[in-house]
Amino acid sequence: MASYLWRKYADYVYTKWERMILWNMVEPYSRPKSFTPLVTIYVAAFNTGVIGSAITEQLYKEKFWEEHPGQAVPLMKPKFYGGPWRVQQGEVPATR
Repeated sequence: MASYLWRKYADYVYTKWERMILWNMVEPYSRPKSFTPLVTIYVAAFNTGVIGSAITEQLYKEKFWEEHPGQAVPLMKPKFYGGPWRVQQGEVPATR
């Protein structure tokens, strides 16, 4: 029984090695992987961000209008940007 198992294991290892050699020879000629899933994910993420931003800004405007009816809505400060923000008292300064 032990010799039978060793023979089966040797056959398995040998055929595994043969398959590896075969696929290593064929691999350079195979089709490249598609970028379609990656591009789809990037487009979906971008559109999700745009829609989320639009919803956030609309909610900001509605909240401001409830508290200050009839007034112009000031620009909304960016949420995820901590750098310099050139807006003074809700208005963009004139460019020179």
